[in-house]
Amino acid sequence: MRIKIAIVGEPVLRTAARELTREQILSPEIQSLIESMRETVRDAPGVGLAAPQIGESLQLAVIEDKAEYHKTLTEAELRERERTEVPFHVIVNPAIELLTEATETFFEGCLSLPGFTALVPRAKRVRVSCLDHRGEPCTIDASGWYARILQHEIDHLRGSLYIDRMRSVSFSSLDNYTRHWKTSAPPKDPAV
Repeated sequence: MRIKIAIVGEPVLRTAARELTREQILSPEIQSLIESMRETVRDAPGVGLAAPQIGESLQLAVIEDKAEYHKTLTEAELRERERTEVPFHVIVNPAIELLTEATETFFEGCLSLPGFTALVPRAKRVRVSCLDHRGEPCTIDASGWYARILQHEIDHLRGSLYIDRMRSVSFSSLDNYTRHWKTSAPPKDPAV
């Protein structure tokens, strides 16, 4: 079942989500929620969806970056972003460790801020400790675009959005991004 995505301004997006126990993760309700989130993120389409984005204040997110999502990018863009296919998986109660400084800057969007994008600096490499969809502990070492996706989704679980980290001068509608910035240098921050 596809679920309505919460849009910026809804309080659930600005609240730290609560952790889940292993028993809760294994419950029919949470397992059903995971399947609904998978359907919702694929239908959007998106590469990640956090439970707060569908109105559930839970530390749960689904992630999948399908190869078909890469079709509009050139080989050079894929290399620059270190973007590769990421199979569907679930992260629950994640703890994130940034393994590099947050200096990798690319345009990001969000299903909860439809129609907009901005440059967001993120760490190039991260380590995430979490539980999976079976409530089993796992560690994810990620780099490139996958690391960016993890940081973005984990921000949602802490009540933060990419607009809290963006270079504000770069905030743009998708139409204006395509028209002015997609194939040229991004806007520079004004001198202070």
